[in-house]
Amino acid sequence: MPTDAEAAGLASFLIDDRSSDSLVTADGRVWRIVTDTVMGGVSSATLEPTLTQGKPCLRMRGEVSLENRGGFVQATIDLEQSGFLDASAYRGIEIEVCGNGESYNLHLRTQDTCIVWQSYRIEFVASDQWQTLRLPFESFRPHRIDTPLNTRHLRRLGVVAIGREMQADLSFARLSLYQ
Repeated sequence: MPTDAEAAGLASFLIDDRSSDSLVTADGRVWRIVTDTVMGGVSSATLEPTLTQGKPCLRMRGEVSLENRGGFVQATIDLEQSGFLDASAYRGIEIEVCGNGESYNLHLRTQDTCIVWQSYRIEFVASDQWQTLRLPFESFRPHRIDTPLNTRHLRRLGVVAIGREMQADLSFARLSLYQ
């Protein structure tokens, strides 16, 4: 039996293809950098459009520090300009990444994540060569929330370096939902 996405003829849903040379996506959504300084930490980071190994991308660089109960840097984007994105017809998120061999996370927020530290998370390693990762929704784990991930009400996505002292250096290009 075909999935809803297959029945509708949808192979993927583009979130960002990095055709823009700014922090704004082709459809007007804006990437932001967020660090633990919002809660007293001292981590720092930058996010800039650039070329990594000849590929247009966004590059997040920074230092994750555990001082003052900190420990994260994050590139984040709202998935819908108003309201929520219904991703129930898709199986997960596909992302092209190139990094420094470190582990990073992809975090999702939904209508159910009302407190800032709540999210649904999956970890991945970003090698020093471009790779395309498929991160299935069923592999995202709830963090400080008991409610299962509801893909009908996705609000925000974050690419995150978190939880340990590290130098973050992660480039990411095409980002989409896949069926």
